[in-house]
Amino acid sequence: CTVGSSKMALNVGELLAYQPDRESIAKRGHDDGDDDDELDRPVRKARIRDVDRYTATSQLRRPAAPQPTGMSEEEKAGILEKLEEDDEMETLDEAALKRMILTFEKRVYRNQEMRIKYPDSPEKFMESELELHDTIQELHVVATAPELYHHLVELNAVQSLCQMLNHENTDISIALVDLLQELTDVDTLNESEEGADALIEALLDAQVFGMLVTNLDRLDESVKEEADGVHNTLGVIENILEFKADRANDAAQQGLMPYLLKRIKAKMPFDANKLYCSEMLAIILQNSEETREQLGELDGIDTLLQQLATFKRHNPSNSEELEMMENLFDCLCSALMLPANRDRFLKGEGLQLMNLMLREKKMSRNSALKVLDHALTGPEGVDNCTKFIDILGLRTIFPLFMKTPKPNKKIGRMKEEHEEHVVSIIASLLKNVKSNQRQRLLNKFTEADHAKVDRLMELHFKYLDKVGAVDVQIEREKAALRRQGEEVDEPMEEEFYLRRLNTGLFTLQLLDYIMLEICSTGPASIKPRVMQILNLRGGSIKVIRNIIREYAANVGDIKSTESKEAEQQRLLSLVDRF
Repeated sequence: CTVGSSKMALNVGELLAYQPDRESIAKRGHDDGDDDDELDRPVRKARIRDVDRYTATSQLRRPAAPQPTGMSEEEKAGILEKLEEDDEMETLDEAALKRMILTFEKRVYRNQEMRIKYPDSPEKFMESELELHDTIQELHVVATAPELYHHLVELNAVQSLCQMLNHENTDISIALVDLLQELTDVDTLNESEEGADALIEALLDAQVFGMLVTNLDRLDESVKEEADGVHNTLGVIENILEFKADRANDAAQQGLMPYLLKRIKAKMPFDANKLYCSEMLAIILQNSEETREQLGELDGIDTLLQQLATFKRHNPSNSEELEMMENLFDCLCSALMLPANRDRFLKGEGLQLMNLMLREKKMSRNSALKVLDHALTGPEGVDNCTKFIDILGLRTIFPLFMKTPKPNKKIGRMKEEHEEHVVSIIASLLKNVKSNQRQRLLNKFTEADHAKVDRLMELHFKYLDKVGAVDVQIEREKAALRRQGEEVDEPMEEEFYLRRLNTGLFTLQLLDYIMLEICSTGPASIKPRVMQILNLRGGSIKVIRNIIREYAANVGDIKSTESKEAEQQRLLSLVDRF
């Protein structure tokens, strides 16, 4: 079974004059499946280079078909119509699939046999290799029928396909990667849940991640086609992880993590593959504690910091490099969710780098602020909070608190996001530092006639208004649901609460926590200033107390029950003293 629709794209004259060129191998026979998404992928040409290494390619070319001459336009149109009819008759069913797999198996066996028989005479086994390559190209048609994927599994074809990733000729392995990328395309998988499950499970059982990574290690990216093969291999892995996100650790353990780190820090010019590697690293770190642990054990924190150090005084040169920088920052944020990586970040002088980036005012500043927030938050951030004050971090963070920088159009970050990170950092410092360093922090709020207290209250009223507006909207929605006879259940209440947090409640809670903390434990002049501004603006102590009570009731990210209860009691005691 072959796919004829790719030739239908030629005009009549080209069609009738077409001759296959064996030197470059026939192009992929599935062009009829092209869509706009394909434009985002590098174009891959199948190549067989072994002959070039040993003998002249002209010896292996098939005889060129004689060109038809003297045909009338009517005859050409008739041939074209016949081809269209034949193409419509070619439908892939179970029987046709079995024939294709049988042909594939035969050609695999034939190629292996010829390679064993003539290991030092590529001109004798190359014809079988060309035929194998053509058969792999023909299998692209299977991607048009994902409902037949389970037959691939039943015929044990998935195992045979994966074995071709280890073929001695990288052209064959690259062709196989190309096929796997199309078979695992997410849109295709979504067309048949049963077929998709069968295929992906079979690939995972065949240790496909490890085989793909082994193939990656032998590809030479200085050759364009092999560089494209690297890109497409990462595409296959991404497709599988998008369908089975919980298998990210499997990919990392089968060699993907070391490969990604090695490729990211390789001294090569920036290209699409380095960008893709940064994206893949962010994906596998996103929801897996095991991968974060492996990253730390492989000195991945140092690798990320070294790569990001490039951007402390220089902006990315283009949008692709900017995207890579953002990916690396995201990797760092995910990694810092593991306590052990906080220590590695501290020892690797990550705080100093982030502090420098905040002062330099380059594009990296916003992301450095986000990383700093992750490094300092929670009980695991105590050592980093202490070090941050030691390296004069207060001189960096408070100017950002006093004045929110204008949003960078290229990055697209909002003022609210910036303010949330800055406020969260100050709240973490208040929770985690002790003795002299804590006193230095509290004294900051009395400088310049309590200017920072004034700014704190300004932000309090800003976010109180934002949350008030969304609260009114939510109450209207609840009333509408009740009128329709629907009950507002617990999952609905949680959804409403998350909406309030995202609209500004989280920042408001942190602002009011800071307010209560500095009033209770700071210099005596702070609380009168807070009360004065509340009276001038018509503010309410009761509202602030209720915000902190709600905050205490929903304290998260604390693993032990004892620690959570202790934090709740601490917050409620601040409410009582206010």
